[in-house]
Amino acid sequence: MTAARPRDARLSVGVVGTGRVGAVLGAALAHAGHRVVAVSAVSEASRRRAAALLPDVPIVPTDEVPRSADLVLLTVPDDALTDLVAGLAHAGAFQAGQLVAHTSGLHGLSVLAPAARAGGLPLALHPVLPFTGSDVDLARLSGASFGVTSPDPLRPIAESLVVEMGGEPVWLPDEQRPLWHAALAHGSNHLVTLVASAADLLRLAGVEEPGRVLAPLLGAALDGSLRSGDAVLTGPVSRGDAGTVRAHLDVLAAVAPEVLPAYVAMARLTADRALAAGRLDPHAAGALLEVLGSVPR
Repeated sequence: MTAARPRDARLSVGVVGTGRVGAVLGAALAHAGHRVVAVSAVSEASRRRAAALLPDVPIVPTDEVPRSADLVLLTVPDDALTDLVAGLAHAGAFQAGQLVAHTSGLHGLSVLAPAARAGGLPLALHPVLPFTGSDVDLARLSGASFGVTSPDPLRPIAESLVVEMGGEPVWLPDEQRPLWHAALAHGSNHLVTLVASAADLLRLAGVEEPGRVLAPLLGAALDGSLRSGDAVLTGPVSRGDAGTVRAHLDVLAAVAPEVLPAYVAMARLTADRALAAGRLDPHAAGALLEVLGSVPR
């Protein structure tokens, strides 16, 4: 593999896609002393982000972004990445010795194979952060984890780039990236859905400010689970209170039937984990699982 330039050299950077991630990471690299030389931006929102976070950087057609860059940062949605890389390779946009990095959590290095065949040096750098696309994110990058995958000779470069952006590299084998991404989506995206759903139910119960009710409870639960895992489980499922769970199922079926399948699925998973952790008595678990099983799947 072609050796990349030493890390004490500043890089010229091209950003393909100035969405919420690309504009922020481009700005972070610029703040680290690298020079952003070109970006692509299709939508008006992307152009505004580029103007705000990367002022005076030329906006050029996508296939021109890599032509003057030592590092090409591909920050497009997961499902668009394969076609983008293939299209850029077909257009002859990649150059030998050029670092080519994507920010997808799902994809590893294989999606960059067309760039590698052209002599590009592939990196996968996935930031674990809900981006807003504003300068607020630059401060939030400090200490944020990045899932890093690269060929072994490029690992020091990949990790150095993450550190320069303020992040903490987490090394991932290529084949583990789908599981990494599933875990993060399950924890983050589903948490948002769960909290918003709980707030909706409280509103149905007549609570005007559900956030004030939920914040202490959920804050403590999140802190405890991150520190101690299943050891902090409480509530009717972990106690095996089948009658209470039955009442929950009845009221949800009546006022919020769209929530019922999710409640049952999470209650079953909670019961399994509580049993495995010794939090749920096996005898009580039988009646509880019978109640949960009475709801059609």
